[in-house]
Amino acid sequence: QVQLVESGGGLMQTGGSLRLSCAASGRTFSNSAMGWFRQAPGKEREFVAAIMWSGSVIQYADSVKGRFTLSRDNAKNTVYLQMNSLKPEDTAGYFCAARRGIFAPPSTRKYDYEYWGQGTQVTVSS
Repeated sequence: QVQLVESGGGLMQTGGSLRLSCAASGRTFSNSAMGWFRQAPGKEREFVAAIMWSGSVIQYADSVKGRFTLSRDNAKNTVYLQMNSLKPEDTAGYFCAARRGIFAPPSTRKYDYEYWGQGTQVTVSS
């Protein structure tokens, strides 16, 4: 059974940092692009960042560029989202996802992702 399990969320003050992890099991994702999305109450799920299977290409949403860093460790089947300079508008559930298609490039579209985790909550207080 394929599973993506996020961890590392929590409550943080404005300007603080958190590191989210997404551990995959059930199959290797070393040849799949991986992405992070977030969803605030009453809003659509939106793209945050995505990384090529090799780690050589990384895309970020404009709202997090320069503050968030996405990385992956294929040996551990895990991706990491380092979030710095957090803002209240970063408050959301954060979801990890695996891209559909082997060696497919990263995508900003949620419909291109086949597997999803259950999410981890990030709350940033002002």
